[in-house]
Amino acid sequence: MSISRRTSLAAACAALSLAAIPLAASAQAAWPTKPVRIVVPFAAGGTTDLMARAMAPELQRAFGQPFIVDNKPGAGGNIGAAEVARSAPDGHTLLMGTVGTHGINAALYGKLPYDPIKDFAPITLVAAVPNVLVFNPAKAEQLGIRNVADLIKYARANPGKLNMASAGNGTSIHLSGELFKSMTGSYMLHFPYRGSGPALIDLIGGNMDLMFDNLPSSMQQIKAGKLKALAVTSAVRSQALPDVPTIAEAGPVKGYEATSWFGLLAPAGTPADVVNRIQQESAKALASPSLKERLVAQGAIPGGGTPAEFAKLIGTETTKWAQVVKVSGAKVD
Repeated sequence: MSISRRTSLAAACAALSLAAIPLAASAQAAWPTKPVRIVVPFAAGGTTDLMARAMAPELQRAFGQPFIVDNKPGAGGNIGAAEVARSAPDGHTLLMGTVGTHGINAALYGKLPYDPIKDFAPITLVAAVPNVLVFNPAKAEQLGIRNVADLIKYARANPGKLNMASAGNGTSIHLSGELFKSMTGSYMLHFPYRGSGPALIDLIGGNMDLMFDNLPSSMQQIKAGKLKALAVTSAVRSQALPDVPTIAEAGPVKGYEATSWFGLLAPAGTPADVVNRIQQESAKALASPSLKERLVAQGAIPGGGTPAEFAKLIGTETTKWAQVVKVSGAKVD
């Protein structure tokens, strides 16, 4: 090949490469082209809602479009999750999924309106949290319940006389209670709500007796003395409540452990570059001192891992909670 032909070919290749740069940039910049909706499948005020509202402004700053939190509660998170599963896979509708929607419900419900694996593209784990066994302070004093051992004794002697609230059927809050009941041989009436927010209102108001709530949504009420924290459900004590024992040590209920997690997901088929961009910006936000400190103070452990890591967690948790559901005997038709 002559020098002139090689020079011409090199010039042509360079021109093609340069031409591709703005095309690639414009393709990436094509998202988001409008506000992005983060569907929260529970009512406002619960931990799922808190996590979405913590992430929304961070992502809005990163991408220059509004990220709007949209609460779609009902059926243990199934209504909101199903809506996202049916949404266009263009990156403009996301789900703040939970251990309930993507770890528990497949085993708890006879039939789901979505497939937690096939219908979603995992983006990133936002945070993991322990649950906390909280009691209405006035009722605890009235019944002489000062700790978990007192609770077990009373519940065994008075089956069905304690009202246990939850954020909905199939949530980790519900299953934490069912696991406790099965491991202690006690019976309490379960009252599912459409999220932690409304359940906490009735618990504080005295209409409910106790709840195995996600720690972040109960933290403020515990510190204000409106709720009595008896124990956390994790294997070790929470840094946010170091004086509160675990259920395993306080009961003692050997081997008891139940934790929750929350993460962003998109409809299956969402472009990989969009998924990766959201994950990368989420990781940056969760590693920032301001957001990280705020989440840790609420009792959460910030995430930020890759889509592959989140997908692996979902698979592991689905297997784990299927066993918990089986042992507890819990079922929702």
